[in-house]
Amino acid sequence: MKTPPTPSPDASSAIAAPIPADTKTRILDAAFRCLAATGYAALSVREIAKDAGVNHALINYYFGTKDRLVIAVLDEANRQLLQRQRQMYAAPGGFADKWAQARRFYENDIASGFVRVQAELYAASLSNPELREQFLPRIQAWKNVVLEAVRDALQTHQPRVPAAFSAEAIASLISEFWLGMEFARLIGGAEEKARHELALDAIEQMLITLEAKPASRRGSTKRSR
Repeated sequence: MKTPPTPSPDASSAIAAPIPADTKTRILDAAFRCLAATGYAALSVREIAKDAGVNHALINYYFGTKDRLVIAVLDEANRQLLQRQRQMYAAPGGFADKWAQARRFYENDIASGFVRVQAELYAASLSNPELREQFLPRIQAWKNVVLEAVRDALQTHQPRVPAAFSAEAIASLISEFWLGMEFARLIGGAEEKARHELALDAIEQMLITLEAKPASRRGSTKRSR
C-alpha cells in the first residue's frame, strides 16, 4: 500500500497559517489583472499567486477551481460597476446626458480591462457548460439594468415611440448592440471605434431630439395663445 504524498511544507503551512484579511482581495485583484492581460485560456494560478504575493495553495483554499476564481473576479467587478450604473440612471438629468455618461463609463471600462475580462468569460462559456451556467446570470444582471433604464425612459417618451418598441425590445437592441460593439472593439481597434462612435452619436442625437420635443410643443402652444 502506497503512502499518500506529503504536502509540501510551504503549501501546508500556508493553509494552516492565519489568513490576512486582505488576502482574498489581493488574489481577486491579481486574477483580474492576469485575465485582462493574458485571457482565460492562458490564465495561470501560479502567476496569479505570484502577482498577489501568496502561495498558490491559498487560491485553491479560497476558490477550489479556476472557474470559481474567474466568476468571483467578475462578481467583484460587477458589484462595483452595476451599482455605479444604477446610480447614474437613477440620478436627475436627461436620458441623452445619461447616454453620454454611459459612453464615458464604457471608455473607462475598456481602459481598466473590465470589458476584456467580461468578453473572455463570454467566449470561454461557449465551450464550457459549467462556466456558462455561472456566467449567464451575471451578464443578465447588466441587461436588467438596461431594461430598468429603458422602462423609465418610455414612461416619459412612450407617446412618441411606436407601439412595437416595447421596453424589452429596445433593451434587447441596446444590450446586444453594446455587447457586439465590445467584442468588435477589442478585436478591431481604432477603425471599429470610429464606426461605433458614429452609431453612438446617432443614438445620443435621437435622445436629444426626443427630449427637446415637449419643450418645443409647449413653446408653440404659448405663442398660439
